[in-house]
Amino acid sequence: MKKWITGHLILLAVLLQSCSTSVQNDMIFIQGGAANDKNLDEVQIPDFYISRYEVTQAEWKKVMGKNPSTFKGKNLPVETISWYDCIEYCNQRSVLEGLEPYYTINKELPDSANFNDLDNVKWEVIARSGSNGYRLPTDAEWVYAAGSADTDNVYSGSNQIDEVAWYWRNSGKKYLTGDWKWTDIEANQSTTKAVGQKQPNSRGLYDMSGNVREWCWDWYEDENLDTGYNRIWRGGGWLGGEHACAISYRGSFEANGKGPDQGFRVVRSVN
Repeated sequence: MKKWITGHLILLAVLLQSCSTSVQNDMIFIQGGAANDKNLDEVQIPDFYISRYEVTQAEWKKVMGKNPSTFKGKNLPVETISWYDCIEYCNQRSVLEGLEPYYTINKELPDSANFNDLDNVKWEVIARSGSNGYRLPTDAEWVYAAGSADTDNVYSGSNQIDEVAWYWRNSGKKYLTGDWKWTDIEANQSTTKAVGQKQPNSRGLYDMSGNVREWCWDWYEDENLDTGYNRIWRGGGWLGGEHACAISYRGSFEANGKGPDQGFRVVRSVN
């Protein structure tokens, strides 16, 4: 009996150590269907895979060799990365895992579709739709994965934001009340949080609302801004307001923009 107990205690210790030191960011299969969003025409989404968590700093460093994040921690989401950084990560991770890179990148030829004078990178990036490699989600894929056909939640996984999201009120030492103020957030020592601590949505995806804003592939376009200026982000982040964490909210940022609340997750096509 003593030998049995000792053996099981050792096994338990190994399992606990494994859980505490790394996050298994496996890919979740999403069965396709019709995506509905106020900013999108109804579109039929094919089957795809999406990462369970936002890409962590450990995953980023394994592929890219260094960690650009403001808040350091291997299970924290990687942040302070541009849209271009994510494109390079996707291709390099694909190569490391023996997959066909999804993007063709030309760093010498300026993107003729990019009209933003604030973007000093402007690589020409072309998607290869038949590839099995990693890529950024399209705007429609992100919205489809964040929601669910059988619910009408405001946030991804709940109508109660604190159940599913890290945002400006709850990402610091104490819970903030009143109006959004940067000085209050800074004094509260607010930061990103390790992925997967909040409740997942019905598809098993964590932090689709809150923690870090997530880059999408598409150009942003509305009645006030033409296409070719900013790329879309979704989900809101640790320093943002409740409105930005809503599934329906669509933000925009220059493709070369970076910030301590700007991260991403990856997808793969089903070929």
